[in-house]
Amino acid sequence: MAGLGEQLDYLVLDDDKTSDLPGSGTAIPSRGWSDDLCYGTGTMYLGGLALGGAWGFREGASRPLAISNTRLRINSILNSVTRRGTFLGNSAGVLALGYNGINSTIDAVRGKHDALGSMAAGALTGALFKSTAGVKPALATATMVSAFAGAWSWVKTRI
Repeated sequence: MAGLGEQLDYLVLDDDKTSDLPGSGTAIPSRGWSDDLCYGTGTMYLGGLALGGAWGFREGASRPLAISNTRLRINSILNSVTRRGTFLGNSAGVLALGYNGINSTIDAVRGKHDALGSMAAGALTGALFKSTAGVKPALATATMVSAFAGAWSWVKTRI
């Protein structure tokens, strides 16, 4: 195992391999759009899965049962965790995939990475995500995702 870190290039984040777009040198360095896409999608999926699992656990544990039985309670909890966890995990993963793809495209076209591009990508992602539900839900989701992207950009530059 000696010298393993020297052979595996992805373990070392050298400054010359990070993104060279103006504004991209924040607290969380990036190697480019593919790194952001994979890291962002995976992180959001796992976060949604954990949050949905907690939501499902609470829902399954508090669900009234006709017969009070430990096996039925465990089954109710597992069913709820599976239903809510995968729903939130998949939704968060799809949002992150769309956001990172659109954000990287906007950054490449504009030639810089900043909060305005992130907020525009958030608005487009939110509107696209809820576009089949109608205009009002699409605008509400666009506003929420854009605000979250703006807040994340602000926090990322302050750290």
